Parts: sequence; C-alpha cells; structure tokens
Amino acid sequence: MANTETPSLPDGQRSRCGYWWQRLLLQEGEAMSGSRKYISISVPDKPDSMSPHIKSAEELRVIGLNLSDFSRTVQFLICVSGVFIFYLIYGYLQELIFSVEGFKPFGWYLTLVQFAFYSTFGLIEQQLTQDKRRRIPWKTYMLIAFLTVATMGLSNTSLGYLNYPTQVIFKCCKLIPVMVGGVFIQGKRYNIIDVSAALCMSLGLIWFTLADSKVAPNFNLTGIAFISMALCADAVIGNVQEKAMKLHNGSNSEMVLYSYSIGFLYILTGLFCTQGLGPAFVFCSRHPMQTYGYAFMFSLTGYFGISFVLALIKLFGALVAVTVTTGRKAMTIGLSFFFFAKPFTFHYLWSGLVVLLGIFLNIYSKNRDKIKLLSPLDLWNVIKKKQIRSMSQTV
Repeated sequence: MANTETPSLPDGQRSRCGYWWQRLLLQEGEAMSGSRKYISISVPDKPDSMSPHIKSAEELRVIGLNLSDFSRTVQFLICVSGVFIFYLIYGYLQELIFSVEGFKPFGWYLTLVQFAFYSTFGLIEQQLTQDKRRRIPWKTYMLIAFLTVATMGLSNTSLGYLNYPTQVIFKCCKLIPVMVGGVFIQGKRYNIIDVSAALCMSLGLIWFTLADSKVAPNFNLTGIAFISMALCADAVIGNVQEKAMKLHNGSNSEMVLYSYSIGFLYILTGLFCTQGLGPAFVFCSRHPMQTYGYAFMFSLTGYFGISFVLALIKLFGALVAVTVTTGRKAMTIGLSFFFFAKPFTFHYLWSGLVVLLGIFLNIYSKNRDKIKLLSPLDLWNVIKKKQIRSMSQTV
C-alpha cells in the first residue's frame, strides 16, 4: 500500500520566512522487498521575493518620467520629442562655444568639462532613485567609456578644423557602421529596405558635403580624420550599449554615471600627459561665462538628450535611435544656417530630400504591417484599369 503524507511548516516559521513552502512526500511500499522510495520536491512560491533586477525591467524612467505608464506609441513620441528639443539646443550651444575667438584648440578640454557635468548629473539622478546598485560589469563600462570618449572627444576636437554643418554631415553617415556593428556584435540581420535606407541617407549626406565644399571650402585632413574616427566609435557604441542594457538590465542613470565618470578619468590622464590641461584652463579662466557658462547649459541639454537616446536604444533598438538622431542632425544643420551666417546652395535641398527618402524607407521597414504600399505589379494593374475605364467612357 502507498501512504501519502503532506507535512506543513508551523505558522510562526511561515511568517518568519515570508513565503510558503510546499512539500510533497511520496512513500511507496513494496511487499516483496519491503523497500521504500522517497521523493521530496520543494517549490518556493513568493511573489514578493522577485529580484529587484527583474522588477526594474518593468520601469523605465527618463529624467524622473516613468515611460512604463504610457503606450509604446506614446513612449516613442516622448523619446523623439526629447531628443529633438534638447539636442537642437545642444547643437546651437556647441557651435556658439566654438565661435569664441581662440577656443578652437581646446576641444578636448571642453569634453573634459562636459564629462564632469554628465557624471555629476548622473550621480544626482541615481541618488533620487530607489535602486542604486551597479548591474553592468566594470569591464563593459571601461569599453563603453573608451568609445564615448572617442566619440565625443574627437567630435568636439574636429570642430577646430571643420565648419559645423560639415561635421554634422559626417556624423550622420554612421547609419551604415551601426548596421555593420549590429551584424557582427549582436548577430542582427537587416533586410533590403534597411540597406536601401542607409544608402540613401549616406549618399544624400555625401552630396551635401560635396556641395558644402564648393560653396564654402573649409576642409582639413586632420578634421576629417578626427570626425571619421568619431564616426566609427559612435557606430559601435550604440550596439554595445544596447547589448549591455538588455543583458544586465541596467538603468539609464547608471549607464551615464559610470561611463562618463570613467571617461572623465581617461581624458584627464590624456590632457595631463600631453600638457594640454594648463593652457585650456588659463584660457577658460579669462572667459568664464563664454566657456564654463555655455558649457554648463551645453552639458545639461546634452545630458537630457542622451537620456532620451538611451531610452530609445533600450525600447526600440540602436537602428531606430540612430535614425531619429540623424533626422535631428538634419534639422540642426538648418538651424545652423539660420542662426549663423553661411552661404547657401540648392544642392543642400536636393541632398536633404535624399536623406529624407532614406529616413522614410527606414520607418516603412519598421512598420510594413501598418503602411501598405503598392507593388510595381499592383501599380501597373491600377494604371491599366484606369486606362480601360477611360476608354470605355470615351466610347
């Protein structure tokens, strides 16, 4: 015969542990041998014992706003609006700082000040959150910090050799490197529409660059080398950030705090070794408002902007984030012509339309189930039907 016993824990022990234990004891007797078999299974069941690491995936906060309370469409609109608003101000202030006479050689020092502000902002934001633990490993942060330094430092330094629209145009060409990085780093596969979108955007931006070289030639091989290296680093960093945040479920404030703090140490060490810290400090001390004052607002808007970019990466992926930031850069170029006097040619307009075509193709690729476009065969059938209808009406 088989006896089944279901012992239970005392009430006091259950209350101390905070969760229920279910224990099943199966006892089977065998008349021939008299042997018994015991199988013990313990199943913890406590909804409150869920790890904070998992619970944090349910919430995504950007500068205090919980995006988890909104639908996916509203989340996308909020992130895009934040990227455009803050980065348009960021671009204006960046060009304004480098318009200060004598400041162009100090791009790395501006990046150092910018990283210091970013680290401070990230620390303040993390102190306002409940979970302050670091989830992403130090090794990953050291790589992200290096890529961030290369992206922002080389980009800022290139403005000492290139005009602002040309610099922005080069930065917009990172869509193809992002796709290549997505294939090699995350094993992603992109369809023909995504590839066509990247080609259209890149060709349009190259066209813009050629037009700019004819109207206002201000090219420098050093500046081109700097912005090209920044472009490669920027293409990799989005994929690395996306992979790290999804794998370890890190927060935006954690990513900003640790990556920019480590990056600050990188730049400080580099400036100290190259003796570039002293001259930059002396120059900025003579123009505190035009340097540190602008740099504070420049860093504040950039910090808010990068928070929305990280949210875009975490919610929609690196390719969508790059597409949005590329559209923002196109608008930044227009505002640059509006606020700062520059020559104009209609080649800017045509090349901009090619870029817009690439952006449309990318959006269509992500929403093909919602956007219905006629195939060439369907379009031909529609034209034939209209011709037949017209002929019948004529007869």
